[in-house]
Amino acid sequence: MKIVALAGSNVGSKTKTAMLKVTDILEHKYPQHEVTLLDLADYSLEFSDGRNYFEYDGDTKYVTETIMAADAIIIGTPTFQASIPATLKNIFDLLPVNAFRDKVVSNVVTAGTAKHYLMVEQQLKPILAYMKAHIVPTYVFIEEKDFLRKEIVNDDIHFRLDRLVEDTVLTVEAFEAIRKKKDEEYDF
Repeated sequence: MKIVALAGSNVGSKTKTAMLKVTDILEHKYPQHEVTLLDLADYSLEFSDGRNYFEYDGDTKYVTETIMAADAIIIGTPTFQASIPATLKNIFDLLPVNAFRDKVVSNVVTAGTAKHYLMVEQQLKPILAYMKAHIVPTYVFIEEKDFLRKEIVNDDIHFRLDRLVEDTVLTVEAFEAIRKKKDEEYDF
C-alpha cells in the first residue's frame, strides 16, 4: 500500500510537526507499507493553469504523480482565515476531478483556536467528496495550545493521531477487499 502524508502549507511549523508524527506512526506500525511525506514547503510548485497533471514538469509533476499513485492520503492543513491555504487548494486544482476515486483520504488540521473546527466539514470534506475520495469520517484537530517548541504536548492528540492512522489503513484494506470481491463476480 502506498500512503502519502501531505503537509499542505508552505509556511509555519505546526502542520509539518503533526505530519512528521503521522509519518512516524505509519513507519513504526505499518513498516510493510510505502510511506511518502510531501511537505509543500520543500517544493516549488506551479499554479494550476488547466493542463493535465502529467503535463507539468519538475516538482509539480513529482508531487501530483506521487499523490495520484497513492492508495491513501493523509492531508495535514493549517487553517488560514477560516479556510484551507492556497497551496493546498492549488494541489486540488492541479489534479483531475476524479483524482481521489478509490483512494482513502483522512485529515489532520491545525488552527490557532477551536473556533475553526468546522472548516473541515464545511470546506475540505466537500472538495474531497467532489473529487471522489473515500473520506475517513473522523479527523484530528490540533490547536495552538497543543504545541510547545515544535512538539505536540497533548497526549490525547498523540492517541487520536495513532487512531486516525489506524482507521486510514483499515479503511484502505476494507475497500480493497470489497473491490476484490466485486472483481471475482466477473467471469472473464
